[in-house]
Amino acid sequence: MGRRRQQLEAMRERITEAAFELHSTVGPAQTTISAVADLAGVQRHTVYHHFPDMRSLIRACTEHAVLNTGFPEPAQWSAIDDPTVRLRRALGELYVFYRANDQALGNITRDLPMMTEVGGAEPLLDRMTELFAAIAAGWPGDAATQRIRLAAIGHAMAYPTWKSLTDHGLSDTDATELMLRLIDAVEVPGIRL
Repeated sequence: MGRRRQQLEAMRERITEAAFELHSTVGPAQTTISAVADLAGVQRHTVYHHFPDMRSLIRACTEHAVLNTGFPEPAQWSAIDDPTVRLRRALGELYVFYRANDQALGNITRDLPMMTEVGGAEPLLDRMTELFAAIAAGWPGDAATQRIRLAAIGHAMAYPTWKSLTDHGLSDTDATELMLRLIDAVEVPGIRL
């Protein structure tokens, strides 16, 4: 790779990291191109040279977050055959990730509805879909049971669910066990959910 290409990639990464820092601290909705340029130590036109619109900047920032924040990998979970064991491990790892990235996830979750027209969050949504598919696979039950279970799994995976449980005094382990019991309860005969 040529020196010029390396410099351009390094500049792009510096801008992406600045955007990620701002998304983590103030949130995507409050992040401006000027603020990204200031934090990256570049001019606004340099940001626009690398990212012609806010969508491309948010997408690069989201890809950076997925790759560099310890986001869980679905392949490791998919290798576990027992769905209950897989769920316990998955929620445990997901909740550790949520705790480590609490401020950033809080800002992103808060701002995501305002950013739907802009876009760029697809890498995050795609990874969450992959994680959901890994957790949801292999559970027994009829269609009605599966519909309820899948809703419970989606609820358990949601950052706001973890946040609510831990803000009300549960540890990550306690929150994992509570959600595991909720999902396991779908199979209890006579329960009406």
